[in-house]
Amino acid sequence: MNAIDTNVLVYSFDTDDPIRQQQAIELIDRLSEKPDDTVLPWQVIVECLVCLRRWVDRGRLSASDVDQHMADVSVLFPVAMPSMNMIPSSLGLTSRHSLSHWDSLLIAACIEANVETLYSEDLGDGEQYDSVTAVNPFA
Repeated sequence: MNAIDTNVLVYSFDTDDPIRQQQAIELIDRLSEKPDDTVLPWQVIVECLVCLRRWVDRGRLSASDVDQHMADVSVLFPVAMPSMNMIPSSLGLTSRHSLSHWDSLLIAACIEANVETLYSEDLGDGEQYDSVTAVNPFA
């Protein structure tokens, strides 16, 4: 099972960085060939929405663009919803791996969803976080 981090989604919309945008789009396209093998953690969708709303505030996107992007994102892959089990799991991950609060919650969500590979540029490429391996698709 795979998951993608917020940065992958954001880069897929980011016309200011065409190289990373293309890499993100290619990864999402490749993963969407087998959509049941990838999940979108709820946190990723929410963080993406926050970023895109900031772009609206800066004039980079229109509100209708954000609405369309989020509608597109929401049907790409199944969404992994949070549970209360993620809290103690994330606390353990933080202490074992010296992760930030948000990174530990994301990895806890991935563990709960049986994700083996998390595509993210924010974590160490190839690093193992319990049962989840981080892969930087932009490295």
